[in-house]
Amino acid sequence: MPMVKIEVLEGKTSDYKKSVLNSIKNAIKDAVAVDEIKIVQRLYEISEETCTIPSDRSKNLTIIEITLYPGRTESTKKKLFKEIVKNLSEDPGIEAGDIITVLLEPPMENWLFKYPD
Repeated sequence: MPMVKIEVLEGKTSDYKKSVLNSIKNAIKDAVAVDEIKIVQRLYEISEETCTIPSDRSKNLTIIEITLYPGRTESTKKKLFKEIVKNLSEDPGIEAGDIITVLLEPPMENWLFKYPD
């Protein structure tokens, strides 16, 4: 059950945000072979006053944190990174240099889906 946190600068259109969400969801489906109904995504808009943008990045900086079950191979992770960049560059048109992605893989004992009996 991938959980995705996406951060973009505020002021993006609704269509832009939908494109970001769809592009990332499709990359996860294709690279990690997860059913899309199991992908949870949250997109946060941050103001320029509350963050620092590195000088080599534009106002399209997109920071993505994906939390996954552990156990994916390095090649699967590389495929996921490549798919994310490809999809976001196609729609909504974010340059590769403006995409930062981090995968987090907490151990299974740190996950809770239902309250235990």
